[in-house]
Amino acid sequence: MGGPGVAGVVVLAAGEGKRMKSRTSKVLHQIAGRSMISHAVGAADALMPERLVVVVGHEREQVEAHLAEVAPHAVTAVQEHQNGTGDAVRCGLAPLRDAVGEIVVTMGDVPLLTGDTLVRLLDAHRANADAVTILTSVLDDPAGYGRIVRDADGNQVAAVVEQRDCTPEQAAITEINAGIYVFEADVLRRGLESLTSNNDQGELYLPDVIAFARAEGKRVHSCLLDDRWQSEGVNDRVQLARLNKEYNRRLIERWQREGVTVLDPDTTWLHASVDLASDVTILPGTSLEGATSVSSGAVIGPDTTLIDVEVGENAHVVRTHGSLAVIGTGASVGPFAYLRPGTVLGAGGKIGTFVETKNAQIGPGAKVPHLTYCGDAVIGEGANIGAGTIFANYDGVLKSKTIIGRHSFVGSNTVLIAPVAVADGAYVAAGSALGENVGPGELAIARGRQRNIPGWVESRRAGTKTHRAAIEATDNEGTSEP
Repeated sequence: MGGPGVAGVVVLAAGEGKRMKSRTSKVLHQIAGRSMISHAVGAADALMPERLVVVVGHEREQVEAHLAEVAPHAVTAVQEHQNGTGDAVRCGLAPLRDAVGEIVVTMGDVPLLTGDTLVRLLDAHRANADAVTILTSVLDDPAGYGRIVRDADGNQVAAVVEQRDCTPEQAAITEINAGIYVFEADVLRRGLESLTSNNDQGELYLPDVIAFARAEGKRVHSCLLDDRWQSEGVNDRVQLARLNKEYNRRLIERWQREGVTVLDPDTTWLHASVDLASDVTILPGTSLEGATSVSSGAVIGPDTTLIDVEVGENAHVVRTHGSLAVIGTGASVGPFAYLRPGTVLGAGGKIGTFVETKNAQIGPGAKVPHLTYCGDAVIGEGANIGAGTIFANYDGVLKSKTIIGRHSFVGSNTVLIAPVAVADGAYVAAGSALGENVGPGELAIARGRQRNIPGWVESRRAGTKTHRAAIEATDNEGTSEP
């Protein structure tokens, strides 16, 4: 209808959140990888407000620092004392003292509220030419919420009564106040001036502005919310988990409708910022977080966590933990691999079982199959790193780089002592401790000659089980037939 474009939005985020029992501000706790206040600001932005104000109070330094990162366009207003929602909005109007038109008031702890719902609320406000429009929901159990009391014909809202102040008849009402409003600015200002603390909690209630508007003969309607989850707030960790689960369910369902196979939605967790292509398959026990993106045909999981990882087409990632890494097209990772930041695995490459990589560029078709630490390395196309290889990148002061050339082969149980380079098409013998460069086509052997010392066990370990076993073996050799 009228579409977005309001004079201001006030987001209430000053509460202490005692029931969270946390040193972190309640609105900074996360749903699907984003803080609740970030969700609230994102929804408010759909209204394209001239000014966006966040009212802060408890742990306000934390909230202000976070807003500077995620919503630098927002301004903050401080509620010094927790004296009710009416007082909070009064504080929030300070940066909007000259605003003319519509002011939307919303909450910082209702993370499933969408921008589309706020736009629909604004459209209803304009269609009815209201002074106030309130978002409501009908609940089977309305306990704890303010009740919507309508006028005689049931058309307009006469008042909102908090549960503590309800009569038995009012307490039986199932339509509740979701705490989200559109006000005409002049009505809101005058209504706030009229508020008193004559109620059970001794606070200034924002919903009392509705009764003030009706007393002036102004129009007040409700906008009914069909999706009750959008009005659900978070007051403790139980509610946080419940809303996180519901948000995740919706997110997974959206991706499934976009062509992503999620084998077990109950054990799959996604952040809102994750990007998935069609024909991706996600197996049980998988968590995709941050800016992770997965291309078509890739299979992720089971039991995998990827944080800010880019996965190419048709790659397979099994039982792996990775962060800030790139996995190329058709590559294979895991099981039990650990990809640390700076890992780049080329197309068709392999990082295998019990391999840890860090700041490692592994070329197309190159393989680091098992039991290896590979840090600060450049591995060329088609190279093969044998089992048990250690890239010794740190000397206690500096971290240095190891370079392995194209189609080279490093034997099992080798230590590559950086800085060192193995040229294209070279071999390193198994068991080497390599400290010097290897040229193209060369075989490097860096290990001592084997030396067997007769009688060592008898002289150093006499009387042990090992000694007895050696005696028995010697006797058996002496009696065996040639």
